[in-house]
Amino acid sequence: MFGYIRIYEPELKMKDFRRYKAYYCGLCQELKKKYGAMGQMTLTYDMTFVLIFLHSLYESPNIQEEHRCKVHPVKRQKMLLNEMTGYCADMNILMSYYHLKDDWEDDRKKKSLIGTKLLQSKKEKLSHIYERQSRVFEKELKELSALERESSADIDRTAGCFGRMMGEMLAVREDVWAETLRRMGFYLGKFIYIMDAYEDLKEDQRAGRYNPLKQLSEKEDYEERMRDILCMMMGECSAEFEKLPCLLDIDILRNILYDGVWNRYRSIQEKEKETDRREDEKNNDEKSI
Repeated sequence: MFGYIRIYEPELKMKDFRRYKAYYCGLCQELKKKYGAMGQMTLTYDMTFVLIFLHSLYESPNIQEEHRCKVHPVKRQKMLLNEMTGYCADMNILMSYYHLKDDWEDDRKKKSLIGTKLLQSKKEKLSHIYERQSRVFEKELKELSALERESSADIDRTAGCFGRMMGEMLAVREDVWAETLRRMGFYLGKFIYIMDAYEDLKEDQRAGRYNPLKQLSEKEDYEERMRDILCMMMGECSAEFEKLPCLLDIDILRNILYDGVWNRYRSIQEKEKETDRREDEKNNDEKSI
């Protein structure tokens, strides 16, 4: 995953921010314990959301620990762990492996190849433990690779592949909540994929790389369409979320789903405005000369 599903700190109460940080540090500690320093390097904000969300839904009891780490070597950090922490650490490794593999196949980045080699044995072990999730991951990534080779402009199909992966990951158990979790994850995954394509579009165009938004970006109302598509994805995701009996940490979860997911979008818009402003200033200076 790509770091889009995170808190909007200015609107989060301090007690909730500390609690969010404790979940984040707890997941980092679990990755260290199970997978070492390499595991810690794969930690994402997206998976922290998944951890808090699944903990809220299934109401598994938290265990509080305190540890020092390389980032905070002096003061012990509070960490919250529960039965979902191990699952999310495992999913973080699986998703990171596939993300690195995709980067290697697309861009031939050496660090991505090294990453896949380092995670290969862990991925194989986890594939046996989580056969259902791994089977869906493999199937959808194969379909996504085929669409990318075809230079498909069908954003619904390409994003749908990642959406089904995310949905299967959220469906931690085959229970009464599974289908709602799959639908919620489907739209959340599509949002992540589309946001990633939206953010990378200009760089991909300069490098001549595939991006499913290239054709759509040629439309005059491209920005308006993108805003509508992204809002639709998060609207559907949030509608499914509200069907679930989540009470624990609800303010953190709603902060993320209704505000935090737009952090990067706002940042992209601000950069675009700044670029346009500089371009206008440059043109005005040339005219005055």
